[in-house]
Amino acid sequence: MTTVKDMLATYPADLGRVDRDKLTRCIEECVACAQACTACADACLSESMVGELTKCIRTDMDCADICNATASVLSRHIGYDAHVTRAILTACATACRACADECSAHADRHEHCRLCAEACRSCEQACDELLRSLG
Repeated sequence: MTTVKDMLATYPADLGRVDRDKLTRCIEECVACAQACTACADACLSESMVGELTKCIRTDMDCADICNATASVLSRHIGYDAHVTRAILTACATACRACADECSAHADRHEHCRLCAEACRSCEQACDELLRSLG
């Protein structure tokens, strides 16, 4: 079991009809993506042609912030608002798609961008899957 899954299992109230496996995966993917984006932005700042990577750095930072916020919102259940959850999942998927596209443009020259793009695509997919399961 993962920490996310363990924490969800200990929640004392009913989580409703949410698919726990999709929720767990989405939270885990958001955390992993935020870490990858933060590390990618930092690596971009260390590249010799940092000026050519400013959009990538900005996109990484935006995506990391949105992924962290999404993981936090998904980890809270008291006062659950489906409209807020859908909105943040949509925003997260959008940010991940934009970041993956930007990082993919640099992936042939920078391994950190390739890895970040993969993490973003995986998070986007997890957000989309959870969104679909919410109905």
